[in-house]
Amino acid sequence: MTTFHSTPTRLLLGAFATVGTFSLTACGLADADDRSISMILTESGPFQDPTEIVRDKLEDDGWTLDTTYVTDIVQPNQVVSNGEYDVNYFQHLAYLRQFNADYDLDVEPLFAVFQAPAGIYSERYDSIDDLPHGAQIALPVDRANNGRGLLLLHEAGLLDIDNSVEVTELSQEDILDNPNDFEFIEVDQQSLAQTLPDVDAAFSFTRLISESDVEVEATDPLIIEEDAEAQLPYTVVIAAAPGFAENEPEKYEALREAYQSEEIEQWFDSYIGGLKNTAFDIEVQDSWEDFKAEGSD
Repeated sequence: MTTFHSTPTRLLLGAFATVGTFSLTACGLADADDRSISMILTESGPFQDPTEIVRDKLEDDGWTLDTTYVTDIVQPNQVVSNGEYDVNYFQHLAYLRQFNADYDLDVEPLFAVFQAPAGIYSERYDSIDDLPHGAQIALPVDRANNGRGLLLLHEAGLLDIDNSVEVTELSQEDILDNPNDFEFIEVDQQSLAQTLPDVDAAFSFTRLISESDVEVEATDPLIIEEDAEAQLPYTVVIAAAPGFAENEPEKYEALREAYQSEEIEQWFDSYIGGLKNTAFDIEVQDSWEDFKAEGSD
């Protein structure tokens, strides 16, 4: 089994609350003898579609999965922490760690589902080397993902960055040399794909490209993340309030078995040309305490 280890990250969370007034009316935590599980998750392909498969699998085993889909990425941790929902499914580990720190929560990962590589995309150019002097490049405003774009440009030989800074902390402040005078425009991560018509290139998640109407395929980036170790902070997890796995072992095992099933593996193999890799072998729960401690340095 692979365990998770990484380094600190800092996120600007407030800019992402796109549905702050959303009314959360789905079922809350079930009674101890009730075979229902409540989940809040993001309304997007790699979250929504596998969950529908999971719902059917759980139903076959006598469980009911009650789901609420949102685009807000702030409330899911808050409502899990206060007991309104059993679990959430929308975030990677780096985001969860910083959210806990910023909001004084202790939501914890239960198990990993997938890793989501991202890339530099362009509607105007076919090669990373074709980016012109002074090109405008969009980056996500949050530090955890901001650094991913800068690292890709560094690996392509277009930027010189401080190699001592880990990707989850990397920002424009760590650029040592920008010989092409690139201009970086930071935007909300959910708007990255929509910026492509207005910039020379943009760092974006593959799912945002695939779900948008931009004139570029998600499978056709100028450059994409390929280092599995560097992707570890961006492992997407099912998360819950502290002690969920111990207090609700049947729910935990039912969810894990369903989400880490062959059917879910097959779904991800067929999604966006298999660019998103399942991460069933990453035991995030075992190393969560070490990961949190690294983030407090």
